[in-house]
Amino acid sequence: MSKLLLIGTEACHLCEEAEMLLQHAGLSFSSIDIIDDDSLQQQYGLLIPVLLHDASQKTLNWPFNLEQLNDFLQDIDL
Repeated sequence: MSKLLLIGTEACHLCEEAEMLLQHAGLSFSSIDIIDDDSLQQQYGLLIPVLLHDASQKTLNWPFNLEQLNDFLQDIDL
């Protein structure tokens, strides 16, 4: 099963908004805090929140809305 990962950090209101949007869409996802990983901080630090499709390594960067999320999901065949 393909995995969606929400990359963000604690106390990030944008990350909280993205998480609520994913929950509203009924998606199953895991969260990763960039504070725990230097390479994630370097790669995504200025972009968070970022939705990553683990299998394809495709990303959807914030800001995104429900329509853009649906387009991303169709693109990765989820």
